[in-house]
Amino acid sequence: MRRIACVLAALSLGAAPVAAAQTGSEPAAPRKPLFTPADALAAGGFALITWAVTPADQQLAELVQDSIYQGRMLFRRSSAFVREVATPGSLIIGGTLYTVGRLGGNERMAELGLHGLEALAVGGALTYVLKGMIGRARPYMGVDKPRSFGFLRGFESEDYRSFPSGHTVMAFAAAAAVTETTNNWWPNSVWYIAPAMYGGAMLAGVSRMYNNKHWGSDVVVGAAIGTFAGIKVIRYHDTRPDNPIDRALLSVTLSADERGVSGYRFSLIPGASLTPIERR
Repeated sequence: MRRIACVLAALSLGAAPVAAAQTGSEPAAPRKPLFTPADALAAGGFALITWAVTPADQQLAELVQDSIYQGRMLFRRSSAFVREVATPGSLIIGGTLYTVGRLGGNERMAELGLHGLEALAVGGALTYVLKGMIGRARPYMGVDKPRSFGFLRGFESEDYRSFPSGHTVMAFAAAAAVTETTNNWWPNSVWYIAPAMYGGAMLAGVSRMYNNKHWGSDVVVGAAIGTFAGIKVIRYHDTRPDNPIDRALLSVTLSADERGVSGYRFSLIPGASLTPIERR
C-alpha cells in the first residue's frame, strides 16, 4: 500500500515539473523544435511510473472498489463532478473561452480557448486510436483482467477500451495547455498554477478508477498523453506565430466601425492593426 501511495503521489506532482522544465521565463526561440531531449527524459519518467503501477493494477482496483469508499455519498458525488469537468466540461470551457474572447475582443481569452481545444483534439485523436488498437478489457469485465488485451477489439466494443483513460487524457491536456499558456504571460505563475491544474487533472483519473472503468496504468498513460498533447500544441503556436490555424481563427473579428456599421476585420498577422470591411 505504501508503494501504491507513493506512485500516485509521484504521478499527481510529476507533471508539474515536466511543464516547468519545458517552459521558462526566457522567450521562445523561433522555430524551436517541437521535440527535445527533455521530452525523452519526461517520457522515460512516465514509462517508469507505468512500469511501477502495472503490477499493482488489480490491487488498486480492489482498493477503490472497497465498500468503505463506494458506500460514501461524498466520494460518489465528487467522482461524478470531476468526471464531468474533465469531459465534456473541458470542451465546453474551451469553446466558451474562445467564443467569448472573439466576440469581446479579448485576444488572450480567445487564444487560451482555441489552443486548449486543439490540445484536447490531439489528445482525443491519439486516445481513440490507441483504445481501438490495444483493446484492453475494463476492470468491470472481471477478475484478473489487467492483462487482457486484444488487437483491434477496442473498435468493436466499449468493454475493451480501457487503455488509456480518455477522461485523464482530456484533463491533463487542458491542464498542460492552461499551464503553458499562462506561464508565457506570467513567467513565475507555473509554480502555483501547475500544481492546481495537474492536481485537478489527477482527480479525474482517480475518479475513473473509482467508477471501475480504468486500471491505474491506464490513468498514468492517459496523463502522459494529455500532458504531451498540451505542451506540444502550445509550443507549436509559440514558435510559429504565423501558423495557418491562428491566422484563420484568431485574426477575424466581428465588430462595428465608428458609424456603427457591423463588419468583419481581417488580418494575416494576429494582433496586428486590422482594417474594417463593411458587410453588405
